[in-house]
Amino acid sequence: MAKLSEQELIRREKLEELKKLGINPYPAALFPVNFYANQLPEQYQEDKKVILAGRLMSRRIQGKASFAELQDSQGKIQVYFNRDEICPTEDKTLYNEVYKKLLDIGDIIGIEGTLFTTRVGEQTVNVTKFTLLNKTLRPLPLPKTDADGNSYDQFNDPELRYRQRYVDLIVNPQVKNTFIQRSQITTTIRNFLTEKGYLEVETPILQPIPGELRHALL
Repeated sequence: MAKLSEQELIRREKLEELKKLGINPYPAALFPVNFYANQLPEQYQEDKKVILAGRLMSRRIQGKASFAELQDSQGKIQVYFNRDEICPTEDKTLYNEVYKKLLDIGDIIGIEGTLFTTRVGEQTVNVTKFTLLNKTLRPLPLPKTDADGNSYDQFNDPELRYRQRYVDLIVNPQVKNTFIQRSQITTTIRNFLTEKGYLEVETPILQPIPGELRHALL
């Protein structure tokens, strides 16, 4: 069994602290959403109520307020956390302990909030409620950017990307477009040949030695 890294041990300790607070992210609770990141430009309306879920990809905590970036299946969106909005009562545990100390980059959360535009003109979600849906126990290999805008430590090793495709899709979201385009091309070819009367079969259906499945159009 591989030895856990320091970060992995810390995240497991945070998981235990969350459980002590009555928060168990496994299995992830059902969290219906009504909004996706890519809908923001077209459906933006000041104070519109939205519900969305995604992976926490970055955050900038400044005392009782924080800006963060959430990545869902359709893109990324900026969200704003304010302690007094999330914790309107005297109990500030949800923000001070859960959000600031026990959440990590890579965790999946569900949020409810309203749309607004920041002073610099960026459309953002003002979070009024959030729910931890999944705790990520391994740190993501996210690229780092220096003051000059140069990126390094990118997840671009071909062997690692092929062996850990799930990580590749998280940290390199543009890769998803390749899979989408391939699926669309395959579907178009299949539909064209089907309309021409071809029959698609898989050969061989049964074989004693696992191997590649080959398609034939008859």
